[in-house]
Amino acid sequence: MSEFLPKEVREGLELARKQSLRKKSRMKVKAGERTFTILRYWEDGFALDADDAPHLRGLVDVYDGGRHLSQCLIVASEEKPGEMVFEFKRATVAADQAPLDYERASNAPVALIAQRRSA
Repeated sequence: MSEFLPKEVREGLELARKQSLRKKSRMKVKAGERTFTILRYWEDGFALDADDAPHLRGLVDVYDGGRHLSQCLIVASEEKPGEMVFEFKRATVAADQAPLDYERASNAPVALIAQRRSA
């Protein structure tokens, strides 16, 4: 059906679709100092706007708003109309605390309360 529309109308519709996806998406990918808005995100990869995104490759950070989701090793897999698709070679979930090097007992106290000594 879209092949019956004039070229300018198709381009306008595609531009409106990209702007809508950009406004809805809170997800971003950060490569070095540059940040790009993720148009679509799935378990094995994501898609960026082909006009804005270079052929990224290597280590990037994925954010949902201000929350760091994961650190990923990516490769550009294909270019679809208006989108550049990237696949994860490795995706490591970001943690908000350092990993423990020992097993924590299930009944361990959360905090210790110090006793006050009377003089």
